[in-house]
Amino acid sequence: MSTNSFADELRSRSDEELARLCELRPDLLTPVPPDIAALAVRANSTPSLMRATENLNKFQSDILLAAATLIQPFRRTELVAITSPKANQEIDYLIDSALIYQDGDRYRLSGNLLNMLGDSPAGLGPTTGVKFNEKILKDIPKESLAVLEKLTWGPPRGSVSNIKNPGKAIGWLLENNVLVAIDSQTVALPREVGIYLRGGKVFKELAERQPDLNGQNRKQKDNDRAAIANISDFLRWTEELAHNWSDEPPVALKAGGLGTRDLRRTSEHLGIDENCAAFVAELLYLAGLIVVDTDDLILPTNIFDAWVTKSHEERWHNLVLLWLETSRVSGLIGKYEQKSVAALGPELDRAGISTLRKKTLRVLDDNKEVAPDLASLHEVIKWMSPQRFNSDFVSWILREAEWLGITGQGAISSFGYALLSDVEELGVENALPKPVDHILIQADNSAIAPGPLTADISNELGTIADIESRGGATVYRFSEQSIRRGLDHGKTGDHIKDFLKKTSKTPVPQPLEYLINDVAKRHGRLRIGNAATYLRCEDEGLITQILHDKNVESLQFRKLAPQVLISEVPSVEVLMTMRESGYLPAAENANGILIAAPAIRRAKSRPRPPRVLIEQTKPNQSVIQSAIRALRVGEKASSHKSREIPRTTPNETLDLLNQYIEEQASLTIGYADTNGGVSNRVIDPLSISLGTLSARDHATGQIVPFKISRITGVGLAK
Repeated sequence: MSTNSFADELRSRSDEELARLCELRPDLLTPVPPDIAALAVRANSTPSLMRATENLNKFQSDILLAAATLIQPFRRTELVAITSPKANQEIDYLIDSALIYQDGDRYRLSGNLLNMLGDSPAGLGPTTGVKFNEKILKDIPKESLAVLEKLTWGPPRGSVSNIKNPGKAIGWLLENNVLVAIDSQTVALPREVGIYLRGGKVFKELAERQPDLNGQNRKQKDNDRAAIANISDFLRWTEELAHNWSDEPPVALKAGGLGTRDLRRTSEHLGIDENCAAFVAELLYLAGLIVVDTDDLILPTNIFDAWVTKSHEERWHNLVLLWLETSRVSGLIGKYEQKSVAALGPELDRAGISTLRKKTLRVLDDNKEVAPDLASLHEVIKWMSPQRFNSDFVSWILREAEWLGITGQGAISSFGYALLSDVEELGVENALPKPVDHILIQADNSAIAPGPLTADISNELGTIADIESRGGATVYRFSEQSIRRGLDHGKTGDHIKDFLKKTSKTPVPQPLEYLINDVAKRHGRLRIGNAATYLRCEDEGLITQILHDKNVESLQFRKLAPQVLISEVPSVEVLMTMRESGYLPAAENANGILIAAPAIRRAKSRPRPPRVLIEQTKPNQSVIQSAIRALRVGEKASSHKSREIPRTTPNETLDLLNQYIEEQASLTIGYADTNGGVSNRVIDPLSISLGTLSARDHATGQIVPFKISRITGVGLAK
């Protein structure tokens, strides 16, 4: 039975076939269309078609392109002939997805999809209908053959200076209908000639199956050992970053996000590269554990305090799930494509990245105990997702999976595939090393943590010492700067010494005690406050030294009094520059009282995680069945309404539309599509220009154009 329109073809589908369509294209149910006509409109809309084609693998995508090269409608045998005998199964998939639909005993693509695929699908030229005799090619001149060889595999168009005098080679091809003139300076190879020259095929080679993944074999126990170390490190980085930003919060950029200087400082504090530090910050931001506060400081939230009380497995699980679903791409941070992108900034979202992550992990899950070669993995992902493929994105996904411990030594860990399999117990908690409650202070002003420290000791030690190296044991270093940092945060010299004596299983060496006493004695000799900025010190010799110090000349100090310097640079920047230059200044308030940072500093603002570009997920069967029942009921009601819509002439249509635009009324119109089918559309008319009505379509929620000449009737929506 011949059908007249795409909507009619959908109406002819069984409930099972409609359910399959909704599984493959879940965006069609958001929200559930009022009837089949509305479903057809949505399925044929550009955004929905783009989502559907982006989910095709390389073989499916090539078959769809091949279908676009045929004269519409076409027979299935024609499509198989120009592709492969193995195409039949993929053709069924494309039909199920409503990218190809049945028209009687033939098939076609919608006009909108054909437009999307372009006028040169697979590098083939236009269909001309000009009769072509392939026997003529037996006598083709050598120079004309060279032209054909260039055009056969595309691009199918070439330029000439003057079509009336195209030269001997092109002239022969035009005379024999092997080429056709497009305009006075352009010639094209007709599509039917191109397919003939390609040996009756559209593509040189069809990638009919997913490439094999090549890589290095790994033992699962080695993968897990490396992965659990990564998980332990990552969870420690999250805590260290939050505590560090509680002590020394970065100031957000005016354009939004984290400045390069603060990112560098954070990476040095954590002992990791800037890419990894940015990634840690991004996940904390996504989880609402840090936020840009009302005064533009980036601070931990109160949620962080509750979060650290959870088990390590729960924390890891939460962060990994956020990473899987987010549309933010931390790999873009820094200089990318001639543009500087800031961590925590607004420019990190990319559509389809969540799907790309899941496909990449699926490949790793299907190839357990294999650490893939990057080039091989790229080829596999490119076949699976040719339109979404980005080699940088895949490489970043791989390194982020390693940082998170989803992989270890490049191969998926048992924790990773337990996560992907939705196993309740992931095994992380039991595999993690148990925290220790002590350190070993050395004679050279260093301390060794023989394992991961308990949270309270780690936080305290991180304030008064710098991490020098990490591994099975972490080495901390005490210095003037680190002790000063502890004093800045309200600790006293006696408190620091008592903490070290209580925590260390080795005696606190005398040189370290001397260091603590000395820094505590000198702390606050230099005072910095707001004028623009002033610096005061009772030691006039030190004042003179600062004035002549080239390391701080950027601050442009001027001597206001024997013990006072002033600068136009903000006090925060002065404080930081002085400390970087080896001085030990302290900040003071307007009353001359030393400012000590609070022990716990939290954001006042409620966390507002960044927006996420939502990707459609497969709906469950109960949702699909309910939607189909609603579609069937809506279709019956729509069929009844269609009989009630009065047919109108073009002039009547125009008058009614102008009237209802003034009244801001919702309308039901009959609208003929390019295939001759008429469907009912509920719209809000907005304006009329050049024979086209601009209106909001209730089925899609989008503003779309309607040709007035194709509107068959107008009535008020009920």
